[in-house]
Amino acid sequence: MRIAIATAGRFHVLDLARELERLGHDVRFYSYVPRARARGFGLKDECQVSLLPYALPMLIWERLAPDLWPRARERCLRAALNCAVILRLQPGDVFICMSGVYLEAARHAKTSFGARIWLERGSRHILSQDEILAAIPGAQRPSADTISRELCGYDLADRIVIPSSHVGESFQRAPAAYAKLFRNPYGVDLSMFPATAHQRNGAVFTALCVGSWCLRKGCDVLAAAIRQNPGVRLVHVGELGDLAFPSDADQFIHYDPVPQNHLKQHYAQADIFVLASLEEGLSVVQAQALASGLPLICTDRTGGADLAHTPSLAERIMVVPHGDIDALAMAIANLRCRLEAGGMPPITEADRQTLSWAAYAARYNDELIS
Repeated sequence: MRIAIATAGRFHVLDLARELERLGHDVRFYSYVPRARARGFGLKDECQVSLLPYALPMLIWERLAPDLWPRARERCLRAALNCAVILRLQPGDVFICMSGVYLEAARHAKTSFGARIWLERGSRHILSQDEILAAIPGAQRPSADTISRELCGYDLADRIVIPSSHVGESFQRAPAAYAKLFRNPYGVDLSMFPATAHQRNGAVFTALCVGSWCLRKGCDVLAAAIRQNPGVRLVHVGELGDLAFPSDADQFIHYDPVPQNHLKQHYAQADIFVLASLEEGLSVVQAQALASGLPLICTDRTGGADLAHTPSLAERIMVVPHGDIDALAMAIANLRCRLEAGGMPPITEADRQTLSWAAYAARYNDELIS
């Protein structure tokens, strides 16, 4: 098939583009990702169509004056990207694009070339997401323009690609869009995250959390649950957001963000991985942690449950209700007892392969050709 994939930055669709090309499709990847960086992720130069000249003024604007009219900058960037794709788009069979960003270009692909539109939606239905964010103090909600574009995209799309079941549940409010859903959990670069044998040796029991430290990710709930487990240390790696980090206690250790290929060191030194998000389609750090051999405790709003591709992976994933401090604290305590009593078998290579980007693309390919 002739497949166009339109995005802004890399996201998961660069990995999708690489793997679909390896499966024999004619793929064009439209983005402002620098060619050398995309090449570093394995995408061939001939697959890349650069949108960087069109996006550069807005990227400079964001770098030099991030607080200056951010909504206007967002609209300008969307307009520039859509214009650039329309000007450079070649005839094709399928147009895969990020929801909310590409609307005009998707219409052009459908009306001019008869392309099927596959919309990538990584989060819950935009109205559900807005309701959740409205209940979080200080959280940035989507603009009216963003909401309108999302809803128009759902109507235009032939398929809406989502990463998890809880995202799918949020679309039940819109039966026409719900009927278009294709659920495909994200993958991971297995070469970047090797499996590590995690054996208890008397050291402090360590829970790891990777990502922004903020209310949206339920970090206030996570901190409270850790405090209920005095023998457990929490290591956080990522940016500090709208919630103060509890650096006054020895139980909590913070590290600033590190390059993705350095995260394996933190996975290797932890006993479990914990994510307490209130609203997140599917956080890829969960797949990274599982591939590294860590058991996972997550909420029902992280997408972690959808990574249970095999019985062995399902055994490693514990899901608790979002916002429930006691349930999270109990899950941490129970998993600690289990690991200290003998642990669980190492993850197998067969289980790891189900978490790969190749497996993700194979599921995608099966849906494309069905």
